[in-house]
Amino acid sequence: MALLEIQNLKKYFKNIKAVDDISFSVNKGDILGLLGPNGAGKSTTISMIATLTAPDSGVIRFRGEDISQNPKAIQQSLGLVPQEIALYPNLSGLENLQFWGRAYDLSGALLKKRIHEVSEVIGIKERLKDRVKKYSGGMQRRLNIGAALLHNPEFIIMDEPTVGIDPQSRNHILDTVKALASKDTTIIYTSHYMEEVEILCERVCIMDAGKIIAAGTKDEITSSLGGGCELTLKLAKPDAALCEKISKLTGVSKLSAEDDMVFIVADDGDKVTHAVLELVGKSNAPLLSFDTKKASLETVFLNLTGRALRD
Repeated sequence: MALLEIQNLKKYFKNIKAVDDISFSVNKGDILGLLGPNGAGKSTTISMIATLTAPDSGVIRFRGEDISQNPKAIQQSLGLVPQEIALYPNLSGLENLQFWGRAYDLSGALLKKRIHEVSEVIGIKERLKDRVKKYSGGMQRRLNIGAALLHNPEFIIMDEPTVGIDPQSRNHILDTVKALASKDTTIIYTSHYMEEVEILCERVCIMDAGKIIAAGTKDEITSSLGGGCELTLKLAKPDAALCEKISKLTGVSKLSAEDDMVFIVADDGDKVTHAVLELVGKSNAPLLSFDTKKASLETVFLNLTGRALRD
């Protein structure tokens, strides 16, 4: 049985179908990447899983129990890291952790122990007595994660946890996620950075316009392009007529050009590569270099949604 099961979930706001009949599951120990452009329905989905928003219809089950009937079934096991910083800037890091620890019914020696353990994990032990308003954005993000870990949750939702931070803090957060996963913690992770999902997540759900348009392992999703690949050509000079001919080839799903560079996404790499090279050979723009590689998750995302993740 999956730890979390979502079946036919819907949430509409007037005429906007924020979440439109989606279903997916998360197994214990998974890091599931939930991806989608702005407005895809990710935040609304997370809000319903966290029992902050009630669905219009559909069922969310945690360990087989309907959380609409018993919200505490998931609340006691869930750590939520919101996209917005949920800290008190005029309090110290320690005082913030004490506040959130008490909200999770921790106190005394146990709370002190968990604050010590969490501050080690997030790497801000030396700054705990400083006010949060003096922290960098990256340190605030790390403390935001620490607050969600105090009660040692078995299931964590992280909504854009690395937005707008320095590379060092970002790497520390990614290492923290890996460490949590190594202890069999279950995580739903949303991000605008596809490389983070490539590093952390084995399974992915891609949302667009309130629907799940692809789901599975990274390999399963990238193989949805068949023999999909990315081709990169560098020409001796720009050639708009050549690009037009290539874009009309059977199997070419996307083409973009910038000066003398041509970027192609192909559904069938072998056939398209042969046809492209044949057209280039007949053109007035000699080929300076040519590269091909297997389609990436970013490529599939662009192919499915028609836009980049950060658009």
